[in-house]
Amino acid sequence: MNQQVLIQSNFEELQLVKRGKVRDVYEVDDFYLIVSSDRLSAFDVIMNQGIPEKGKVLNTISNFWFGKTKDIIKNHIVTTDVNEYPEICKKYAEQLQDRSMLVKKTKVVPIECIVRGYLSGTGWNDYVKTGTLCGYQLPFGLVESESLPEPNFTPSTKAEIGDHDENISIQQAKEIAGEEIIKQMETAALSIFKRCSEYALNKGIIIADTKMEFGINEDGDLILIDELLTPDSSRFWPLDKYEKGRGQFSYDKQYVRDYLISINFNKQPPPPDLPDEIILKTSEKYKEVVKILTEKSID
Repeated sequence: MNQQVLIQSNFEELQLVKRGKVRDVYEVDDFYLIVSSDRLSAFDVIMNQGIPEKGKVLNTISNFWFGKTKDIIKNHIVTTDVNEYPEICKKYAEQLQDRSMLVKKTKVVPIECIVRGYLSGTGWNDYVKTGTLCGYQLPFGLVESESLPEPNFTPSTKAEIGDHDENISIQQAKEIAGEEIIKQMETAALSIFKRCSEYALNKGIIIADTKMEFGINEDGDLILIDELLTPDSSRFWPLDKYEKGRGQFSYDKQYVRDYLISINFNKQPPPPDLPDEIILKTSEKYKEVVKILTEKSID
């Protein structure tokens, strides 16, 4: 495979704050510079190889959704235009182009906000075992990938690299972050999901579920942070191939998860190498969904 990927950024003149599963975060003046790499995490394990252009897809689609939802709740975006970054960033402009954003600093709320519109993944597993979805009582007889009566807000813990997120009840989330904060997060997350899933459906894509993160800014306000409605944080299904009662065709990293399941990966490091076919197909899926939703091509 000859395609270049950015596995890890190394900007020596910038202050590295952290490396996440996918993003590298630098401190620049009063802001953070978030760089979306081409790393891919599956089952909370970072794969050895990157996915070509993946970081650009994540950055482009997040910025698109942030713009579409900023009237629902403020977000952390300052700019994604490299020309508007502080001068110290300019020498890295080529690597930063299309895969970075300058954002406001916040205190991260340590809760993953998951909104589910369909029964899939761990939500489906939970329902099969208990008849409930993260504490919500659901009708009897639902099948895999079936649409829920209404979208559900199902929080989880925010795990460190190498650990797994765990679904928790809303009451547990309130004990961690406070009742008022969780109420605000739930209201905003459900409103964002409703607006964006309706938009996507008109483009022929079902957003089955998604994960959002929030932070508290210097004024004490809750704002939307990190990424938003990307193929990393969401399940995107083509509407014309949707059929309840089975797993779905997808535009997201489920393709990689399915491969790993097929080879009985134990969901623990070290990961196996991914075949070139899986890498390229995943890259194609990511680029296809960003083109459908935003009408922007990633080359």
